[in-house]
Amino acid sequence: MGGSSKIAKNLKADAFVYVGPKCIIYPNVEIGAYSMLANNVSILGADHKYTIPGVPIIFAGRDKLLNTQIGKDVWIGAHAIIMTGVKVGDGAIIAAGSVVTKDCEPFTIYGGVPAKKIKSRFEKDEDIEVHRNMLLKNSNSLGFGINDLC
Repeated sequence: MGGSSKIAKNLKADAFVYVGPKCIIYPNVEIGAYSMLANNVSILGADHKYTIPGVPIIFAGRDKLLNTQIGKDVWIGAHAIIMTGVKVGDGAIIAAGSVVTKDCEPFTIYGGVPAKKIKSRFEKDEDIEVHRNMLLKNSNSLGFGINDLC
């Protein structure tokens, strides 16, 4: 976990997760094995009540925070914002500076404000299956060695 980060006590992070410096992670977040969050990534928002007529937002209270799921082997670039309640699929990549407001498909690259699908991470379906099988195998054993790459 990177220095100067503000991370909720109930974060569930699997094996080999990296959280860079100055990240903000709200409650009810799960991060899968081998995922990386660069510096200044935020997982937050969607918690203020703003639809009560006659009550300023600051006094309206907060809704219950939704669960946020970051899959296995996800790479989230610097300064990206993931809104609470979003599911980022296994193997997805989120470009630096993106704002993710909706679920992201597995093995897909997203970017922009709001984040949109840019392209698939792998060109062939067979490559996705190879990668998916590796994640399943190594997540079950909770270990990954250099020999597993050869």
